Amino acid sequence: MTRPKQSKDASPESRADCSVAVKGVSHRNVAVSEVVEWHLPQEEPTALVYNGRSFAVMLASPADLEDFGLGFSLAEGVVEKASEVHDIAVEPLESGLAVRMTIPNVRAAALMNRGRAMEGRSGCGICGIETLEALRRPLKPVRRPDVAPDAIARGFEQLGHHQPMRARNFSVHGAAWCDPLGRVLLVREDVGRHTALDKLIGAMSQAGMDTGDGFVVMSSRCGFELVQKAAQVGIGLLASVSAPTTMALSMARQVGMGLAVAAKAKAVVVLE
Repeated sequence: MTRPKQSKDASPESRADCSVAVKGVSHRNVAVSEVVEWHLPQEEPTALVYNGRSFAVMLASPADLEDFGLGFSLAEGVVEKASEVHDIAVEPLESGLAVRMTIPNVRAAALMNRGRAMEGRSGCGICGIETLEALRRPLKPVRRPDVAPDAIARGFEQLGHHQPMRARNFSVHGAAWCDPLGRVLLVREDVGRHTALDKLIGAMSQAGMDTGDGFVVMSSRCGFELVQKAAQVGIGLLASVSAPTTMALSMARQVGMGLAVAAKAKAVVVLE
């Protein structure tokens, strides 16, 4: 049995860059311009392949794809536990990348009955879902951890220091796992906010981290798909830089999840 590579820690030096340098012209004003080097985030079509069959094609940054495959499998309810995912391998293709995985046949049969098997965009969490009912998949209640507002503020403050890709291209999202004191323990980055969370969940699973003993900080707004993914693996507190949607807040209330938002002057708003 081939297991995924060991997850890296939260040190910025350990993260892949996934940026491409291009030339541009910087205009400070009408009279002054200069040629500069600008970094764009890489984005590759990435197929998630189970037992030889493609389930979804997502656009993702080509880093930590083993984490992505495992995290997506857990967060989307493809499997119930990480031990059901075997032989994770990333394969370069002419048109993109494939993350190949083996899961129990009963899981694969249930997966193919979902009817997704379509493309997903980097900014979208519901591409390929065929019915409105599929948006409301049953979620188990979660335990909301006892985390002080100043710990959440500390997580927000530290997140940027652990995003080397964003430091170069200014455009990718970050998802960080923080302990109850707000110390960042693990970070993953991607062009898509939901894919960044998938990668984080996969990395946490490989590292054996307890999803009930801390919280997640996101550099994005909080959409309902982030709440669904977090609830699926037992995360009880999700903090985002921008406010959640009403659908996200409604889902969070249903499962007992706490949502927090970064506000002006380093304030933190914990939503009720």
